[in-house]
Formats: sequence, structure tokens, C-alpha cells
Amino acid sequence: MTMASKTRERLLDVARQLFASNGVERTTMNDIATASDKGRRTIYTYFKNKKEIYEAVIERESEAIVLKLRAVVTSDLPPDEKLRSFLEARFDIVEETIKASATSQILSYITLDYKRLERIRTLAVAKEQILISTMIREGVAKGVFDPVQSALLPGVYQMIFQGFDYCHLQGMFSQFNMTAEEIRSSVIDFLINTIIIKPTL
Repeated sequence: MTMASKTRERLLDVARQLFASNGVERTTMNDIATASDKGRRTIYTYFKNKKEIYEAVIERESEAIVLKLRAVVTSDLPPDEKLRSFLEARFDIVEETIKASATSQILSYITLDYKRLERIRTLAVAKEQILISTMIREGVAKGVFDPVQSALLPGVYQMIFQGFDYCHLQGMFSQFNMTAEEIRSSVIDFLINTIIIKPTL
């Protein structure tokens, strides 16, 4: 990473922390400059204004959420193994978030700033949809996934994970008489078995 990249990342780290603790409206460019030990001139070298910093923070946080998913999609795994790894990684994301400390980047948005959480979540969901669609197209092109069933997967996938995320955050799994791990295993097997083309006997 170049010095310029390190400086930019430092500014974003500081801005994120200030936005989470003070709120976007109450955080000034001077606050960011002081907390990062950089002058205002340095900040304006990288960002035009506070709104641009805020958007960069949101973009970086959304990218952090989908980083594991992107790594799976760009891997050389066969389509069925890639889908399984993608689903496993998606379950890991929420479980790791819940287990993280209250000072973690993602959890701080959940507990302290719902509005920004929604912006991050919305952007992450849009990226997720692109990734899963890319993976499905590859599987269909290679004759591994059923094209009709696969076309339904992105919407079904999103609804399942919105429900799972909510239940995990609220600790609501007991009402289903299943553990989070049992639900995880069932969902993965169901989605894969639904779209994979079974070999004919």
C-alpha cells in the first residue's frame, strides 16, 4: 500500500469512528483533521467535502461485508462447490458480526446508527445480488445449474437471509425448534438441491 493509500485509509478510519460516536452532522472536517493528526489541506487533497468522506466510508463498509463472497465468486471452484462456499460464507458473515465486540466496525452501525446501517446494508445487498447472479450464470453456462430454478434463486436467497439475519440478531431461533446451525445446514442443502441439475440414470 502506498503512502497516499495509507493516508486515505487513515482518514476513513478516523471519520468512521467520529461518525459512529458523534454523528455525521456533528462531525466537522476540522474534527477529522485533528483526530487523524493531519491538516485540513491534507484532507482536501483526498476528499472534496464531508459528504464525499461519508460516501467513501459507506462504500468501504459495504465492501468489507461482501469481501468473502467476492473471493468465493472469483475462485476456481466448480459451480456447485462455489455455491456451497458462497452460502457458507454468507452465514459466516452474520455469525461473525454477532460475535464481534461492540466496538467492531459493523456492529457499531447496528447499535449506534440505524440510518447508516441501512445505507451500508442496501449497498452490500446490491453487491451481493451482482455476485450471486454472476455465479449462477457461470453454473448455468457449464450445465450444472437448472436455468429456470436458478433464475428464482437471487430473490429467494435474499428473503431467506434477511429473515436469518433478523432472527440471529434477535436470538429468535428457539421458536423454530431448530438451532442456528441446523437452519444453516438445511438452507444450504435446500438451495443447492433446488438448482443443481441431477444426473439422469
